[in-house]
Amino acid sequence: MLAAGLPGFATPAWAGAWTLDAGTGALIVTGTAMQSNSAFDHGSRQRPIPHYSKDEAQALIEYGVTDWFTAIVQPSLQHVDIAAPIDARRAGFGYTDIGGRVRIWSNSAWVVSAQAMVRIPGTSEKTNPAAIGYTDHEIELRGLAGYGFKAGTLPAFVDLQVAQRYRLGGPPNEFRTDITFGVRPADKWLLLAQSFNVVSEGAGSWGFGSFAYHKFQLSAVYAVTPALSLQAGGYSTYWGRNALQENGLVLGAWYKF
Repeated sequence: MLAAGLPGFATPAWAGAWTLDAGTGALIVTGTAMQSNSAFDHGSRQRPIPHYSKDEAQALIEYGVTDWFTAIVQPSLQHVDIAAPIDARRAGFGYTDIGGRVRIWSNSAWVVSAQAMVRIPGTSEKTNPAAIGYTDHEIELRGLAGYGFKAGTLPAFVDLQVAQRYRLGGPPNEFRTDITFGVRPADKWLLLAQSFNVVSEGAGSWGFGSFAYHKFQLSAVYAVTPALSLQAGGYSTYWGRNALQENGLVLGAWYKF
């Protein structure tokens, strides 16, 4: 998420709950590199697993069709590698998300919006362990609320999101909550603290069990020009159930047009 300083605040000018002005757009290219050597079992205890790594690149493109409706498309590429004895890997397209966000209500500080996305898988290799979780279509409905304020004398914002993700294959549906706090300590700097939380709604079919995981991410964004910003940060899965314990790096470039 990128926050561009609206007067007095650090509210996001794109992504999150805010919509784009008509005729304006944003391109956010993000790369992540994740490693995992352990997983949380059904009792949330960490157990060793074969080394798992995933490198992913996403290109989020948003465009303000009107002041209250923003169209969204986000393709992705990924490389997944699982060490022996599983010894599996895949490279290619990940999910491509297509949809839009509608602003329902706003005032000088608050914004409330709704978002709907269709997620198209980039592979159908259901027998490949490295493709598990990436082979079926998904639909996500999301409610978003954003609030811009002052943290002392510093412009800041909070972005709250809740989502229902319907997974149309074997994995169970998911309930998701994302929380972002952003503060601007200097004109060109934005600091972000983010919490990403996923809980499955029971177990799925075809052997997919129930699960949950909670990630925390810290990153910093630097505005190189008024249109271009660069992001760097990292994240970790601090608690889970039947889920990987992930640790990863995040690099991003955000461009508004």
